[in-house]
Amino acid sequence: MRLLIKGGRIIDPLQQLDRVGDVAIAADRIVALGKVTGDFSADRVIDATGCIVAPGLVDLSARLREPGYEYRATLESEMAAAVAGGVTSLACPPDTDPVLDEPALVEMLKHRARQLNQANVYPLGALTKNLEGEVITEMAELAEAGCMGFSQADAVVTNTQTLMRALQYAQTFGQTVHLRPQDAFLGKGGVAHGGAYASRMGLSGVPVMAETIALMTIFELVRATGARVHLCRISSAKGLDLIRQAKRDGLPITCDVGVHHIHLIDLDIGFFDPNARLTPPLREDRDRKAIRAALLDGTVDAICSDHTPVDDDAKLLPFGEADPGATGLELLLPLTLKWAREAGCDWMQALSLITHKPAAILNCPAGDLRVGRVADVCVFNPEDDWKVTPAALKSQGKHTPYAGYTLLGRNHFTVVSGSVAYSPDF
Repeated sequence: MRLLIKGGRIIDPLQQLDRVGDVAIAADRIVALGKVTGDFSADRVIDATGCIVAPGLVDLSARLREPGYEYRATLESEMAAAVAGGVTSLACPPDTDPVLDEPALVEMLKHRARQLNQANVYPLGALTKNLEGEVITEMAELAEAGCMGFSQADAVVTNTQTLMRALQYAQTFGQTVHLRPQDAFLGKGGVAHGGAYASRMGLSGVPVMAETIALMTIFELVRATGARVHLCRISSAKGLDLIRQAKRDGLPITCDVGVHHIHLIDLDIGFFDPNARLTPPLREDRDRKAIRAALLDGTVDAICSDHTPVDDDAKLLPFGEADPGATGLELLLPLTLKWAREAGCDWMQALSLITHKPAAILNCPAGDLRVGRVADVCVFNPEDDWKVTPAALKSQGKHTPYAGYTLLGRNHFTVVSGSVAYSPDF
């Protein structure tokens, strides 16, 4: 199909491009950008007047719940949610059932995703067998099957010798290891931020030092092995200070934050709202302020949705018993725009955190609008408002701490590999 996206404000952070113009797409690729010659004949014209035309969003953490947890979500429902939110490429953690620790499982997941012909799925392979932290997986074989990195999801490798050997193995093959820093014992059993509010509410806490101690261990292992490590969903001011210094020291690390932690704090738990039960937990206002500052100064490399659909049976329980997680794919764009407005950040810098920067971390061919690239595009109006309700979400996971909020910024069209994957007509 030959597409012409006409009259939109084209913003491509990688090219530092911000201008009104057209985007011409043919044979699945971008063939012209800005001014399109009159001899281009389109099968479909998308009127983008008043909208921003940006690269398709890239999400570093979206649980698709297949295989094994189809009662919580299916690949069909979550792919529909992704393209509705403008997300055209996403990484999925390996904590499925069975765990993504065998090449055949990775190939099956990628085959299922290709059949749906929607967002591009980039699996993260398990760092250790069954995520148990004892036996290292065959990373080379998993990479050949399509894994774009390796992760423990939310499981912790308690044996530091095993973790060091895993990092050595990954470094040998040039692979990135995605780790969420949390000490296995200090954070064990915690359901909220370890602070005064959790104490008053009678909730078991996860202290900030559970994150910082784990970070210091990871940094020492990175120094010893030279492995490239991506730190997932950093939640604390002290953790960000350590990362800022480690980057100054030249360690090959990157990091992201979950979009929920940019806006919410531990007080947003309210009277035990299970929708605000997240991993890592929502922390204090000073941590939120530090996250926002780190986004502006470049310490944080990307924002992720941390999309974790949870079914009613596991969520509608007392706070301490409810499963952590919230839907996020369809909220990644408007919540990033909300932060940008509040922080006085321009669209260029804000979009870079959800386009080419996460794409570089994944080392995947996405996140920009260069001529010749496969055409992954989202067209959104930053001034469109919409109310977050279960009916408004395409994800099978309907639980979010933003239920009832009215957000600004809505995706209108999503193009994946040159074809319209989402539009108001869908």
